[in-house]
Amino acid sequence: MSLVASARSETTKLFTTAMWWILALVLVVYVGMTAAGLGFVFSASATGSLPGDQNGPQLSGDGAATLLYSVAASIGYVFPLLIGTLMVTGEFRHQTLTPTFLATPRRGVALSAKAIVGVGVGVLYAVLALIAAAGPSAGFLAGFGLKTELDSADTWAMFGRIVIAFVLWVLIGIGVGTLVRNQVAAVVIVLAFTQFVEPIGRVAAAFVNGLDTVTQFLPGAASDALVGQSIYSTMGQTAGSGAQLEWWAGGIVLLGYAVVLIVLGHLTSWRRDVS
Repeated sequence: MSLVASARSETTKLFTTAMWWILALVLVVYVGMTAAGLGFVFSASATGSLPGDQNGPQLSGDGAATLLYSVAASIGYVFPLLIGTLMVTGEFRHQTLTPTFLATPRRGVALSAKAIVGVGVGVLYAVLALIAAAGPSAGFLAGFGLKTELDSADTWAMFGRIVIAFVLWVLIGIGVGTLVRNQVAAVVIVLAFTQFVEPIGRVAAAFVNGLDTVTQFLPGAASDALVGQSIYSTMGQTAGSGAQLEWWAGGIVLLGYAVVLIVLGHLTSWRRDVS
């Protein structure tokens, strides 16, 4: 089977299941609600509209728009990572990989087809996340008389980098799924690392001198650097952890994770017997 035919088959397998749209729906709700909450707080604080002590600290409206839009990536990246992981581990779990390899004996072609489909899914998820983040954020900013920055080329450049980040996260997920065959184990590893291990490490970097020079190479930190803006990186800089890669370097690091995981998975687990 050719690469084109294999990619068509992978597309059919993915979009005939409920997995992709359930994750997409949760992504939109999660990102949308977070962006709406932060959008209100940021906008109200910047205009002094929050109830309470008006002499207390207030957020500035400068840069608030791009910071709010970046929520799409800073909290939404786990969803393309999960869908990429499930694209592969679902085949092992439901034993559909055997007919896949019978139809496409060249296993590298089958894996490449998954990567091609993964690129498309990453773009789709990125668009959904951007709509979910920018919609309510821009609404609150405009409602409080602040600039939405939607007419800025820099904002749209950031949107483009978010799309790239989502694509790379799907490819990283495919690499994880290829390397770790067990679906439960793979999902646990993904969630444990993204929700506990790396966040704790990045918080610790704000208090341990020199640790930020290491944590900036973690995948989440590299993704934030690629996007160029993030709630977490802003908090880290406020706490004194200022080390961050350039956006292009963050993209290279994130791409490196994807390539290394996919190659390792192909050389080890992917070439083993599946039945």
